[in-house]
Amino acid sequence: MSSRISGTIEHILAAQKPLFAFFNESAWAHRDPADPENADFVAGNPQDVVMPEFVEALQRATVPTGKDHYAYKFSEPEAQAAAAAGLRERRGVPFEDADIAMVDGAFAGLIVSIRVVCDPGDEVIFLSPPWFFYEALIFASGASPVRVKLEPPSFDLNVDGIAAAITERTRAVIVNSPHNPTGRIYTPEELRRLARVLSEASARNGRDIFLVSDEAYSRIVFDDGGFRSPTEFYPNSFLVYTYGKQLLTPGQRLGYVALPPQMPERAEMRSALMLAQLAVAGHGVPNAVMQYALADLDAMSIDIKALQRRRDRMVEGLRAAGYELLGRPEGTFYLLPRCPIEDDIAFTEQLAERKVFVLPGTVVELPGTFRVSLTANDEMVERALPIFAEVAKG
Repeated sequence: MSSRISGTIEHILAAQKPLFAFFNESAWAHRDPADPENADFVAGNPQDVVMPEFVEALQRATVPTGKDHYAYKFSEPEAQAAAAAGLRERRGVPFEDADIAMVDGAFAGLIVSIRVVCDPGDEVIFLSPPWFFYEALIFASGASPVRVKLEPPSFDLNVDGIAAAITERTRAVIVNSPHNPTGRIYTPEELRRLARVLSEASARNGRDIFLVSDEAYSRIVFDDGGFRSPTEFYPNSFLVYTYGKQLLTPGQRLGYVALPPQMPERAEMRSALMLAQLAVAGHGVPNAVMQYALADLDAMSIDIKALQRRRDRMVEGLRAAGYELLGRPEGTFYLLPRCPIEDDIAFTEQLAERKVFVLPGTVVELPGTFRVSLTANDEMVERALPIFAEVAKG
């Protein structure tokens, strides 16, 4: 690697090599995005036009109400109030408006949360298979990533593995529920066990270990199932949320970091979060117009029942074609089938030759599998299922 590139960036480039290779060199990377025959299951991107009420809310919020309408913003009080009210209503937990730090999506919320508690040399534990940017975010924060494996096909929360991975340098643990890419929602029993482990390790180390709860998909839950936030069980927690999933508008960046009401010294942490936003060169600072619209946006959601029907159709169709699925997702946008051949990258390229695009499992540390995004539309599903069957037979 060139000596002009920092060691941190070298680590990130090495960690993200499979991701960069796919998004820059694969058949998907060289496809014609406008080709109507594409069946794109790669990422959680919209394949249909956004909800009209979303557009109307932004149009209303765009009209300036004064000279500061488009000024540099941190957390607008009306946005904090809308986010806190939504959490209180859905979770039954008394989040306070002042404990909501608006950020530029979950990406910013995660890195701000990590930076505010981690010093260089600290360790941050994350779970594998992961969202593919956790390791990079930890490196970028100056901390060292520590991986704990989840075992297929159940992908239960590996509390024993987390306990074994904790050292005196451990400062944070990232938990993602509902979990991307497996769709697993962790149970209250698993979360209570995790809380006990973190409490005991914090006491043993003589400093707090923080829980960073990535809840990007907490409103994408199937079968009328319940969701309990890990932050309900452990006081030293950050709840990180983004509106990009529930609205299926990932390009419009808005989210928040919420401090649970039982967190000690919350006033000090509020100030620290704002300073951490500045420390990431303004990228943690949220969009002004999205904040003005949040009173309307927080109540909106894509059609979860329609997404569930698409899940069921894909599960049925892939199993009928002979694919083994690693579980049945309880939430998120994703399915994880095994490839019929060992080389998942070669297999996804075979599908791509027929204009069916999926993410190779190597990118999410699950070689031999592939990830299917349910944000593809129904026409893509029906066009792709016979191709999945043909390629499996071949």
